[in-house]
Amino acid sequence: MNAQPEQDFELRKVTPVNRDQPPQDRAYQDRSLAGRLRRIPARWWVPGLVVLVVAIALTWVKLGSSSTPKVAQLMQQSIPLVTVISPRVAPVISNVTFSGTIFARYDVPIGVEGEAGRIVAIYAEAGDRVKRGQLLAKLDQSILRPQLNRLGASLEEARAQAALSQAEFGRAKGVEAAGALSSEEIERRRAASVTDIARVNVAAAQLAEMQARLDRTEIRAPADGMILTRTAELGQTAAPGGDPLFRLARGGEIEMRGSLAEQDFARLALDQPAQVYLTGYTTPFNGKVRLLGAVIDPKTRLGEVRITLEANPALRPGAFARGQITIGNATRPVLPQTAVLSDLKGSYVYVINGEKKVERRPVKVADTTLAGVVIGEGLQGNEQVVAMAGGFLREGELVELVATPEQQAHK
Repeated sequence: MNAQPEQDFELRKVTPVNRDQPPQDRAYQDRSLAGRLRRIPARWWVPGLVVLVVAIALTWVKLGSSSTPKVAQLMQQSIPLVTVISPRVAPVISNVTFSGTIFARYDVPIGVEGEAGRIVAIYAEAGDRVKRGQLLAKLDQSILRPQLNRLGASLEEARAQAALSQAEFGRAKGVEAAGALSSEEIERRRAASVTDIARVNVAAAQLAEMQARLDRTEIRAPADGMILTRTAELGQTAAPGGDPLFRLARGGEIEMRGSLAEQDFARLALDQPAQVYLTGYTTPFNGKVRLLGAVIDPKTRLGEVRITLEANPALRPGAFARGQITIGNATRPVLPQTAVLSDLKGSYVYVINGEKKVERRPVKVADTTLAGVVIGEGLQGNEQVVAMAGGFLREGELVELVATPEQQAHK
């Protein structure tokens, strides 16, 4: 019977009531948990407390006995799910592509070779096909033509004088045996004849020089070909060393000069067939490899390739062009671009082995097409390759496979 007063005392000690507080604060404290417990007899809440402790213990034991399968289930749920595909083995045409510009194979500049002069006539336009020696333009000859005529007259005069001297020397030789003329006279006539002949040669050389100077006032084509550009204009003063008046594609030969990646040089050879595409033309122009550059630019890692093209009016020098050369036709595995990864070690894919673990497989990319990435080495075509998000996996990691939409459609 003495237990109850002691318990009540302990409760009051735990939650004392401040007598100095206002009455409303004391009423609030009485409504607290301790105040409510003081109003409940001890013989009621002590057994309830014991029952609560026993229930908690039983629940703990039950949870402990079932923790192992739940942990295993949580571990199973942490295994990543991946979508795998098998490489599509298909015939693949391997091409080397490059870009460049259309050029004349032999671009010959044509300008003034002699004295400066004013252009008085033009006889050719850009795009014309000309023959060797054909007149293209003419400079003013108003000064050189009279000089040529004067030298021509001087030559005729020298020839007449030489003929007279030659005749006099011939007559002197005829009467030399009779002694009608002295030896000195005969020698004088011989010297005059030789001198007059020399004067004829000098006049002829001067006339030839003037004729050459006059010929240089006529701008002529140095070879057969096609006129690419014309900058000559009527009234223009042209001088040696100035800008070319015409540009000639010698022989009319046209070629493409492109920039080729360093790694593609080993795949090409001279005389290999090529196709060149121009903007605005759907049909390619046929050609062949004429030259592979001997130097690689150390900055761009590109080299020069030249493609000889068949003659066609549509091939205009200066036009942008795209070249394509077929280097092989083989059956190879093809993967989507999301399945092929790369790092400092090179290109690779993740393959799922028979134990459903991730394996890294190095591969060599042969080409990239609209159908996907062509694998040259590393795959046979029957592997299970991770289709995407391979960068989040680790080599040797256990995974769970998910069927692709195509596989689900066949089920």
